[in-house]
Amino acid sequence: MALRVEYLIRETGTNLWRNVWLTVAAVLTVFVCLALFGVSILVGKGADSLTSQWKGGIEFIIFMKPAATPDEDTAIRKVLDESGSEVKSYKYLDQAAAYEEFKKLFADKQELIDSISQNVLPPSYRVVPVDNDADAIAQLGKQFEDKPGVYEVRYASETLRNLESLTNLVRIGLLAAALILLAVAVLLILNTTFTAMMSRRREIEVMKLVGATNWFIRIPYMLEGLVHGLVGAAGAAGVLVGVNKWLFPKVQRINLFEYFRVTSGEVWSTSLMLLAIGCLVGVIGSTFAVWRYLDV
Repeated sequence: MALRVEYLIRETGTNLWRNVWLTVAAVLTVFVCLALFGVSILVGKGADSLTSQWKGGIEFIIFMKPAATPDEDTAIRKVLDESGSEVKSYKYLDQAAAYEEFKKLFADKQELIDSISQNVLPPSYRVVPVDNDADAIAQLGKQFEDKPGVYEVRYASETLRNLESLTNLVRIGLLAAALILLAVAVLLILNTTFTAMMSRRREIEVMKLVGATNWFIRIPYMLEGLVHGLVGAAGAAGVLVGVNKWLFPKVQRINLFEYFRVTSGEVWSTSLMLLAIGCLVGVIGSTFAVWRYLDV
């Protein structure tokens, strides 16, 4: 028997409607688990940007004033060079490099990038000390705080490190919950599809008697599972867009989270991944159901 599009749409719609509450439960479960999974991914990406300035063992940053003179800059560099026993290494970022870093951090905020010119950003020294002891770092950094031309000395405080641990904990918690709900979603879709087939078992028996192949019978029910997964994933993708648009900007207003950034590109790529996972979950659940039924 040849499959027609009208037949597939009609049969899939009938199956969804006949078990509407099971359908709603399956879609909601897929929605919640994929939303949690997607948010955990975005939190991870935001955490990476949050600590981007402190990669490579950097413990404090000396921000120079944008209008600092060459002599003031040379004086800071001289102190760093003469502190070989305390300073393992340092890296200088001029205003051009600072502007490039700014553009990467705010890649999805073109209006903000356009409103900032390179000459207002402070050059800086990223310092990696020999001793990672908090008191030693504070003592080393303090000698630069009152130097001419220095705007601010910013430390990679214990709070920031705890913040990174916290974001990792949140990610793991969300991911664990998502995986549990994902298993529940597969079972729900399996049960929903199997129930739909059981409720139409006489029709299926008649179809077999008139020569319908197993694939002719299977495909509408597999499409039912696909719809469950796709609709749930689409809702989860909408949550990611909303979280990035309304929740993350509020998080960024907190001083410790000012560098927490998730780009629009990361949101869309994660959303596409959720759609693919949703479709896969739906097809897996419904495929197990139809094989189980037709093997009975």
